[in-house]
Amino acid sequence: MPRETEIKLPIDNPQSFLRLLKKLGARPVAPRVHEHNLIFDTPDGGLAKHGQLLRIRTETPAGNANLPIGVTRPPATKTKGKNLSSKRASPRVLLTFKSPPKELATGSAAAPPDGRHKVREEIEMVITEASTLQKIFEGLGLRGWFRYEKFRTPFRLSARLKWAKDLLIDFDETPIGTFVELEGPGNAIDQAARELGFSPRDYVLKNYLVLYLEDCKRQGLQPSHMLFPRSK
Repeated sequence: MPRETEIKLPIDNPQSFLRLLKKLGARPVAPRVHEHNLIFDTPDGGLAKHGQLLRIRTETPAGNANLPIGVTRPPATKTKGKNLSSKRASPRVLLTFKSPPKELATGSAAAPPDGRHKVREEIEMVITEASTLQKIFEGLGLRGWFRYEKFRTPFRLSARLKWAKDLLIDFDETPIGTFVELEGPGNAIDQAARELGFSPRDYVLKNYLVLYLEDCKRQGLQPSHMLFPRSK
């Protein structure tokens, strides 16, 4: 099963971070999208108990329009004469299943992940319609129990940096703050983090659900869904 190796980094000053990305030669590789995510589980939380995740994600091109209050705008970038932020496309729907690496689940003798990065086995596929699959899951006894959304812009570093060839930098604007996900080989993640002014002690391995619950606890709020406030 394909593996995903990643970390998150909290970004206190998004505008300064984007300037640093530009200075390092990073460029957006796809238009900014709005993500709506719905996580499914059994009524007793059986998937979560085994460290598994089943999710339907709907990605809608966002550009720089309809930004939530306090969310910064990634810089508009032109590629071959076209402005990425102005490009429009139909929503894309992804079905994702994640689980712990087999050696952790089975206790095999294979070398376990290093503990510094978040490593998951991942299956992902594009589907045509979210609502139909949701009905199928519900018919099988699953329930969509947690929704979260964010705006995401993917970047890659300059092609001249051979160590960064397989590294993806996702700039995430969320209701609980701005984060960057570094995904790729572990050594590339560590090198990129250093270039961006971070060290391993800054790495965040928690998912957005856990980060949202921790944010609610800090603010004394009752957890619900991680959604942007809707304008009236």
